[in-house]
Formats: sequence, structure tokens, C-alpha cells
Amino acid sequence: MPLHRLTAITVGVPDVEATAAYYTDFGLTPLGGNAFATSDGGEQFRLAHSAQRRLLEIGIGVDDADDLDRVERQLAALDLVAERSDTAVTVNEPIAGFKAVVSIADRIEQEPVPATPYNGPGRIERAGRAPGIEREGQVRPHKLGHVVIGSTDQAATQRFFTEGIGFKVSDEVPSLAAFMRCSTDHHNVLVQQAPVNFLHHTSWQVDDIDEIGRGAMAMLEDNPERHIWGLGRHHIGSNFFWYLKDPAGNFSEYYSDIDCIVDDALWKPGVWEGAKSLFNWGPPPPPSFLMPEDLAALMTGSHSSE
Repeated sequence: MPLHRLTAITVGVPDVEATAAYYTDFGLTPLGGNAFATSDGGEQFRLAHSAQRRLLEIGIGVDDADDLDRVERQLAALDLVAERSDTAVTVNEPIAGFKAVVSIADRIEQEPVPATPYNGPGRIERAGRAPGIEREGQVRPHKLGHVVIGSTDQAATQRFFTEGIGFKVSDEVPSLAAFMRCSTDHHNVLVQQAPVNFLHHTSWQVDDIDEIGRGAMAMLEDNPERHIWGLGRHHIGSNFFWYLKDPAGNFSEYYSDIDCIVDDALWKPGVWEGAKSLFNWGPPPPPSFLMPEDLAALMTGSHSSE
């Protein structure tokens, strides 16, 4: 597909310093100026001051100027005015209010990580102790995998991404959410119906389930209040997950083993309801995951972490 990755996102928060410290603990690499990098994706996360927590900007990578021409035409068909440069198309999403920047960008080249060996019935893949329990050092996310956005008009924001930018729908929860991709990952953006426009969570790829566990336990060792939901496995997308909460109220997810769609002809989008729209196994999601505790304050414009 002409789209190939999420490049970077900018998130507005009331307390930039405290939130920056959180994402440093989370394993992102500080670059200065409240910008952060992943090990494979380069600079992918930025923080800026905002009275309320919110998504300010999302970046999507394309290969060349022809792709930009196509995106510009598609946005015009939705009566959206975009700003065009030699290397990017910039447009404001009209419902949730964030800026989308579609730019010519290098594709992420990920060196294959050796498969984690697991012993099973009649199958011995490793001798000695499991490598996952002998790992040391901080967990470092490989890339930004996806962003989940709450919109007061889910259908309109979905059209912005599909008809305007060119995302493809992987799976849907009727009248509630759409899982959309701009790469071979199952989803890079999920838009859900919400009573207020807000950023629900960002999701970051790590090697395997052991890295999810190691990362989450390190985050919780001195700050148990950061825990939101996990460990579990999603049904839609299939990825293992653990969710934590930053000081502004945004959730961040460690994930591994997500579905990949390398041939559109071999993938049929599904329609899901009930528990499987949320998870396959694990503890049930807490009410604060489904309806973050600060949403009422966000609706009245009174939320602040300062």
C-alpha cells in the first residue's frame, strides 16, 4: 500500500516534565526538546504543553510525491483543505481536532529478532533456563505500533482516515470502533466513539511476552498506581498487552505478536461484539479503561494535571 508507517505523534499534556520522565522510564530514548525515539523507528514521540491532554499531531509515511498527490485529491473530495509542500501534506481533522501530516519518509527496516525458544509437549527448543528470565536492562520499544483516538463522531473520523488519507479497515466493532492500518500491522489507528475527543492510548512494540512483563513490572515497582490492565491477549489483532497510565491520564501499551496483513486478498475484515471486541484472555478490563476517569473533566474543559 502507498502508506507504510506511522512516523511520529505529538501529544499535548499539562505537565510536560512529569510526563517526559514517565516515557523515559517506559523505555523511549530522550532526544532533547521533549522528543523521544524508539530503537527502530527513530524519533516517534513528542510532548508539548496543553491545558488538557490530547493528541495534537499524527504523522503517516508515504514513499513519494505521487502518494502525496493522491492524498491531496482524496482530502479535497471530502472538502478538506490541505497544505502542500514538496515533502508533505498537512491537514486538520475536523472532528477530533488533531493535525495529520502525511510525509515522504523512509520505511522502517527492522532486523529480524531471533524467535524466542519455548519448550512444549514433545518439543524441546531450549536447554537450561528460559532466556526471558535471564534478561537484564531496560526494555526498549522497537517502534510506535498504533494510536487509539476517541471521537465524538467516530464514523466521520474513520472516513477521514480511510477516504481521506488512505487507511484500510482491518476489523470493526459496529457503531463503536474501527481498526485501521497504514502498514502490514493489523492496525495503526483505532477510532472509537466517545463522549469527548481524546487520546485513549499509544501502543509500543517489544520483542515478546517476557518483554511486556519485564517492562510493566519495572514501571510498577515504585509506582503501582500506573497499572491499568494486563497481562492479557487481544482477540482483535491477537497481540499480547499490558496497559499503564502516564501522569496526564493517557494510557501506554507494551505489545507483542500482533497480526500482520501482508496480502489484502487473504484477509477478510471481521465484525466483532461482546468480550472478543476487547480481549481473548486475561483479567477483565477495569471500568477506567473503558471510560477513563478524567473524561467528565475533559468534557467540561476543567481537566488539568498541574
